[in-house]
Amino acid sequence: MAPELEACGGEVINADSRQVYRGLDIGTAKPEPRLRRRPPHHLIDVAAPEEQFTAGDFVRAADRLVAEIHGRGGLPVIAGGAAFYLWSFLHGLSAAPPADPELRRELQRRARREGAAALHRELARLDPATAARLPSGDANRVVRALEVHRLSGRPLSAFRNPQAARGGYPRLVLGLQRERQELYARIDRRVERMLDAGLAAEVAALRARGYHAATPGLRSIGYAEFFLDAAPAERRALIQRNSRRFAKRQLTFFRRFPEVRWFPADDAAGVAAALRGLLSRSCRPWGR
Repeated sequence: MAPELEACGGEVINADSRQVYRGLDIGTAKPEPRLRRRPPHHLIDVAAPEEQFTAGDFVRAADRLVAEIHGRGGLPVIAGGAAFYLWSFLHGLSAAPPADPELRRELQRRARREGAAALHRELARLDPATAARLPSGDANRVVRALEVHRLSGRPLSAFRNPQAARGGYPRLVLGLQRERQELYARIDRRVERMLDAGLAAEVAALRARGYHAATPGLRSIGYAEFFLDAAPAERRALIQRNSRRFAKRQLTFFRRFPEVRWFPADDAAGVAAALRGLLSRSCRPWGR
């Protein structure tokens, strides 16, 4: 964390959609426990791998944490890689009904029994627009679309995500960027470090606990590849390739954010200068 934020009582709210899961440590590059204590980190290890943790869950939890941190005179710092989580926080959620755990479990059982493609065909009859943009094998999103239809009687495509930023607290949205080739090289090295740190053993331990390819937390890059019939070298290359492609998609999404101020990743002075205006309005060192 930047010294300016540390001096102002910054507390980190994690916006990485996989660091929320317990037991997914190496493959999500979680900060070490000692680093999470100072500054305080929130929304890490808050869900079991078999649970769905949605953008709606994130926004509701982040709203609560922002209010709590502000209430004690601190400065919330939302950081992480899930572009849709951040977009949803900045713009708000659609009016679609929230998840119904019992109905979702029923639909998930159907997906396992009948196959995701069967549910996708049902969705195509009820909500052709949503079905057209969802892969037939994406069971989680197909289940959500069917869930919305069952709860509201309306297709998910009828609920539009807000495009205008919502009001509330003053905020500063910062983005850090690197040259594409440098970014890809760093991604490849990061995958190597994860494998060297024991990612394969971490996945084996999760599988021994009964988790599988359809477990929500394990349907992510760095974990899903271990459920493929691939040699270690091929699996490493797949994780690297999928990570690079994901980074490209995320950057494309982030470019849609109208209020991001972009800086080179190593431009600490530029970031510090951008922070000063916001920090002058909210600054409380830890312990005061």
